[in-house]
Order: sequence, then C-alpha cells, then structure tokens
Amino acid sequence: EDGSRYTGVSFGHEESVAGEIVFNTGMVGYPEALTDPSYKGQLLISTYPLVGNYGVPSAGLIDEFGLPKHFESDRIHASAFIISDYSHHFSNWEAGRSLSQWLNEEKIPGLYGIDTRLLTKRIRETGSMLAKIEFNPSYMPPGYEEIAFANPNARNLVEEVSCKENIVYGQGNTTKILAVDCGIKNNIIRNLVKRDVELHRVPWDFQLTPEVCNQFDGLFLSNGPGNPEMAYHTVKGLKTVIESG
Repeated sequence: EDGSRYTGVSFGHEESVAGEIVFNTGMVGYPEALTDPSYKGQLLISTYPLVGNYGVPSAGLIDEFGLPKHFESDRIHASAFIISDYSHHFSNWEAGRSLSQWLNEEKIPGLYGIDTRLLTKRIRETGSMLAKIEFNPSYMPPGYEEIAFANPNARNLVEEVSCKENIVYGQGNTTKILAVDCGIKNNIIRNLVKRDVELHRVPWDFQLTPEVCNQFDGLFLSNGPGNPEMAYHTVKGLKTVIESG
C-alpha cells in the first residue's frame, strides 16, 4: 500500500490475492509456519534465503494425540508465501511432495526471486502494511480491474480458525485445563498433554462462566490471528470469570 512494487516468479497457485504482509525469520519449519492459524489472511515472507529443500511431509500422518504429525493445523492458513530462492529439488526421508505441489493443492500463491530482506526491512521501518499479489493475464478484456487491497483484520479471523465443537485430548490425565481455541497450534496441545494435562478444547465463543471454569484446574487462552476486539464473545466471557474472582 506504500506504492512499492516487486516482481517475482510463481511456484504456487496462480491467483491474485490481497492481505496483510508479514515476515517470519525462522531458518526451518515452513510447514509449521504456513499452517499456523496466527497467519490467517496474511502474505507470509520467509527471510531465510533458501526454502523448499526438504519438501513437505505426506498428508494423513497422525501422531499419538490424533493431530497432524508435522503441521500446526489441518490446512495452510497463510494467504500467500513469498521467498528469496526456491529449491526445485527436495530431499528428506519424510517428504512426500514438494512445497510447490503442496501450495498448488491448497490453492495458495507462492513467489520467489524477490529480495525478501529488503522487503522485510521496509516492513520493519514502515510497520504493518496491506499488500497484494497480482497475476496479470496475458489478455486483459475491456473492463478488467486489478484486485483491491483488503484488510483481513476487518474480519473475525478468530472465528474462521477456531474449532467448531468441543474436543478432549489426554482423557484421564491428572490436570484438567479448559482451552479456548482462538487459533491454537497443535504443538501447544501436544506439550500440554505430554505434561499430564486433560485438555478440553472449546470454540472461541464458548460460554465461559465461573461455574464452568470451577470444574477445571486452569483456563488457557490461546493466541490467534487478527484484531482481538473481534473476539467479543471470548472477551465478554473472560471478563465475567475475572470479575467473579
């Protein structure tokens, strides 16, 4: 939205998309980052210069907790992936497909050949910005219009990523915790259950009351995407519980 333009090469699904542009500085873990619900509606930049060299694990692999083994959720939440250099050849004993194949399966645009460090520096200096990726068709019919900028924070992203029903993990474990899912990552669930927690995962709009919370040893509120003011049901419930003492 500041007027700067960058040209890259596509390695994902080719469809124009708009959202908020952000960056991730991790050296590994692009399957985890892309499936992190916190990136819902965002165009994700990886600052690490080489991405895709170890491919993507096969779909359908489940761990002992019934969760996708190598991912933070059941799908990609980032709206696009922007990198410096893409490795067309991958090698890993658990890889079942390339990053390009995965992005195309999930219909997520991907671009490489962009100076991601320069782009990251601009974001650091300017702050949060809206951005868009456009794939101009070879033929533009009369009346063709570019897509507009879109602010994902105007949507209730927490509602979009939260579970739709109550789920229990670690049934029978010693410590009972109620977890409000505002975009909870699978690894949070794994770590809590490994520590002898019976985790009750509930949707973002679950009716929190002092009576319900008193049935548990603790209340856990996950992080998540977007504007927290949109999670009004969660805020209202937490306020009621806190004020009850």
